[in-house]
Amino acid sequence: IKPGECFGLLGVNGAGKTSTFKMLTGDNKISNGEAYVNGINLKMKMKDVHKVTGYCPQFDALIDDLTGRETLVLFALSRGIPETKLKEVIAKLANDFNFTKHLDKQVKALSGGNKRKLSTAVALLGNPKVIYLDEMSTGMDVASKRNIWDVMCKVRKAGKTIVLTTHSMEESEALCTKLAIMVNGRFKCLGSTQHLKSKFGQGFVLTVKLKRTTLEGAEKEDMLDERNQVKEYVEQEFSG
Repeated sequence: IKPGECFGLLGVNGAGKTSTFKMLTGDNKISNGEAYVNGINLKMKMKDVHKVTGYCPQFDALIDDLTGRETLVLFALSRGIPETKLKEVIAKLANDFNFTKHLDKQVKALSGGNKRKLSTAVALLGNPKVIYLDEMSTGMDVASKRNIWDVMCKVRKAGKTIVLTTHSMEESEALCTKLAIMVNGRFKCLGSTQHLKSKFGQGFVLTVKLKRTTLEGAEKEDMLDERNQVKEYVEQEFSG
C-alpha cells in the first residue's frame, strides 16, 4: 500500500480483520509469514514500527477518569510532541473532529460516538506515516461520519497511508482507493471499489414508498390494490 492510499478491509465479524491489525501492531504474535511497515520488518523491529504508525482500535483504549484534553496531552507527550505545541495540536484535532465542547468532559461521560472521535484523534497524534483505523465510525451519527470521512480524506491527500476496516460499503466508497474482501482470514477479492462493483455487483435495489394511510376496512384493500399496481408496473417496465 503506497503513501496517499487508503486500503479497506471488508468482511463479516470473525473474518480476521481485527486479528490482522493486532498482528500489525504487535498485540498478537505473528505465527507465520513476514510483514513490513515503511520497510521495517515487524518481527525484528516492532519498536521502530510503533514510531511510524497510529492506531484506532475497535474497542476504545481510553482511560475513563481522564478528560478528553488530558487523554490527548498524555498520548501527545508519549509521541514526542513538545509541550510548547500541545495547545495548538489539541485545538486543531478537537476542531477537525467537531469535539471542542466535549474536550473537558471525563471519558466515562462521553457518548460512544464521541469516544470514537477521541480514539481516532489519538491515532493521528505524532504525524504517523501509517494509520490503522478499526471500525472508526461505529456509533456515530450521520453528520459526524461525514465529518470524520472529510478529515481522513485530507489526511490521505497529505500523503499518509491509511488501512481501515469497516462494515459499511458507503464508508469504503468515500475513503478507499483499494478494497479487499476477507473471508476466514483470506482475501477473496482485491481491487478498486468500482472494479469490485462491476465484477461482483448483481442486480439493483429499488425502494418504493407509498403514502401511509390509516388501515381500516376498505382503505386496507385500497392500499393492497395500490401495492399490486406498483408491483405490476415494475414487472412490466423492467422485465426479468
